[in-house]
Amino acid sequence: MLLLSALPGEKKEFVSSEEFVVWAGLVLTYPSFLTGTLYVLGSVIGWLLFAMVITRLYVEVDKKHATINPMVWLWIVAMLVMLVALIIAHFNWSLGIGKTIKSSIGWMKGWALLALFPLIGNLIQIRKEVIVRAVCIIGIQTFIFAVVSFIFYLGRLPGDIFLSPLKVIGGPGESFFMVSFYGINPETGAGRWRFFTPWAPAAGFMACIYLVFCLQEQNARIRRWAIAGCWAMLLLSQSRAGIAIFIMLFPMVMFSDKFKEPWFLFLLGFFIPAILLLGEPVYQWIMDSYEAVKQQRPGSTRVRQALANIAIQRWEAEAPIWGHGIVERGPKLVERMPIGSHHSWYGLLFVKGIVGAIALAVPMAITFVYFLWKSQDSKTAQTALCLMTVFICYSFFENLEILSFLYWPALLWFGLVFKGEKAYRASRRKKRQIEYFPNRRAGRK
Repeated sequence: MLLLSALPGEKKEFVSSEEFVVWAGLVLTYPSFLTGTLYVLGSVIGWLLFAMVITRLYVEVDKKHATINPMVWLWIVAMLVMLVALIIAHFNWSLGIGKTIKSSIGWMKGWALLALFPLIGNLIQIRKEVIVRAVCIIGIQTFIFAVVSFIFYLGRLPGDIFLSPLKVIGGPGESFFMVSFYGINPETGAGRWRFFTPWAPAAGFMACIYLVFCLQEQNARIRRWAIAGCWAMLLLSQSRAGIAIFIMLFPMVMFSDKFKEPWFLFLLGFFIPAILLLGEPVYQWIMDSYEAVKQQRPGSTRVRQALANIAIQRWEAEAPIWGHGIVERGPKLVERMPIGSHHSWYGLLFVKGIVGAIALAVPMAITFVYFLWKSQDSKTAQTALCLMTVFICYSFFENLEILSFLYWPALLWFGLVFKGEKAYRASRRKKRQIEYFPNRRAGRK
């Protein structure tokens, strides 16, 4: 077994082969991006881990394995509903077997991962510290990449390096296979970075996801450099939503587990009525700030709004229940961009109808409440709550399905939370047995 020397303390071995695959899949993010294989790696790693888990369950048939948490089943059922909606929509619109198979493969690379990784996290042996340290390594690599690519930009060297030949296998677009150091903002003519993501706003999304993980790192030096990488990713991506969410995460990480504290409830009892009394001016200030942010890039705002309008109008008029089944490109008015591509909910309504939107909304809402409840006693659940908050916020600015090959560590973390709660309950039962029966020995021979 390979040694995990990068973790704090003495050298440690990987506790399972699945843990090694997770570690390698994360720390190889930039090497994969620079070789044009990141989209393929991110899309297949979940199914590779799933195959390893199934093999382990088959080989270790006599060993007691973890049971699947009901929250995981909720996500599994919801994502299967997504598949059913896809198939019915293809049938309603007579799209043919070929397109149905192609869209089903797309489901396996997208929505299916939202259930697959929590399931894997629920079943495999993996330490949370491994995920946190691996993400921190990505953050440090991001800082190095930002410095090098900024030198390229100052030297006016070409931003786009090459287009990976793996594009022939198919995918959402060339941007997923393009290796580039930086891009150019068409509205300002200045540089804009997307790092290893397909577009710049997605880099802001990943900066927020990685920040939550990096704040959990115990090594202060590694934590500082990793957070610096997150800041670099956020600022160079120039993501307006990312900046707002990024700043919000710092107080949320500090206070999201304080709801059971009397002093925190007292402060809420003071501020909430104050906000309600000042509701109109506060609301007006928020809306004015929001409009000011949108006007920073009016062209992008116009395209987003047009895509949203087209998605809603066609959904209501043509396919309100099951959707259209496939993504369609919009007119020249929206630069031929896919309809609903800048918004998870509009995209779901257009492609999978109201059924698809409910299939995502229900598990997200229930999981958020679950994490909020558990976060009062669990640091791991608090981290998951912050990650879910980022997901919910960014679902109004990005398509969650198409980026799942990047944010899968967060999904894996959800599974660890579900698994950890079962272990917590078992330890509590054992503790109560010891308290009530101090002289009793565990089990009979």
